[in-house]
Amino acid sequence: MAAAGKILAYAALGLFTLVTVYPLAWLFINSFKTTNEFQMNMLGLPVDWTVDNYVGAWKIGEFDRLIGNSLLYTIGATIGITVFSLQAGFAFAKIKSKATPLIYGSLILGILLTIQSLMVPLFLEVTILDKLLGDLLRSIGLYGGREFKLFHNTRFGVLLIYIGSALPVGIYLSTAFIKGIPDAIIEAAQIDGAGYYRIFWSIILRMSAPIAVTMCILNIPGLWNEFALINILVSDAGLKSLPLGIFKFSGSLSSDYGKQFAALVIGMFPMLAFYVAFRKQITAGVAAGAMKG
Repeated sequence: MAAAGKILAYAALGLFTLVTVYPLAWLFINSFKTTNEFQMNMLGLPVDWTVDNYVGAWKIGEFDRLIGNSLLYTIGATIGITVFSLQAGFAFAKIKSKATPLIYGSLILGILLTIQSLMVPLFLEVTILDKLLGDLLRSIGLYGGREFKLFHNTRFGVLLIYIGSALPVGIYLSTAFIKGIPDAIIEAAQIDGAGYYRIFWSIILRMSAPIAVTMCILNIPGLWNEFALINILVSDAGLKSLPLGIFKFSGSLSSDYGKQFAALVIGMFPMLAFYVAFRKQITAGVAAGAMKG
């Protein structure tokens, strides 16, 4: 029975691997075919391997700019989510007050909200805020332009929305983890004259490395691949991220399959490289965060 169970387990893992890897391998192989060759030979290997699709896709899609924007959004938002979540988690876990349960519960309710339910309210909010702030600054003579932009169609606005939308989960994880840090450590630091600010940056942040890594792992893929929010927050071509750029690129070259496949491979490569480069840290961070939390 044990042997049969192992065989079934390995068979299931093999089937799962095949279902996962085959589409990626098919996409990668066909990215080296011309459109004519792909239409005649969709399943076989290329007769003449060519990198022209990658060169053309990179130039037409301006992927250097798209990747740069995605890196900025992903890294900036990940740092913001991690730091703000740990700060809030420290406050909720170790700094007690009568308002703590109410504030904590209000923030955690954000976990129940879906991205789809936030799209229209967020769009209206950033648009109205820009208009109100623009009118205010004009009235006191600090701004003379026609259209004021701080939240809508700006990198700052994208980062702010990304960080805010991920904070409920981050605060929940951080609070649960930091509750496990002994109070005696914090009390000893306070006896030595350390305030909450120094305690956080010198003690809590270092001891929370496992959950910080876990939050990074959870957020980086989602931020890199995020499409719905940035599609409503950004209209300027110079601010678009890689997923949004690939979508626009595919629409403009709907019949050029080779370049479309090459664009998709380019979009997948950074995340694949991330997992390959940090696979040990990812495994250790998730395991440590799960055990401590």
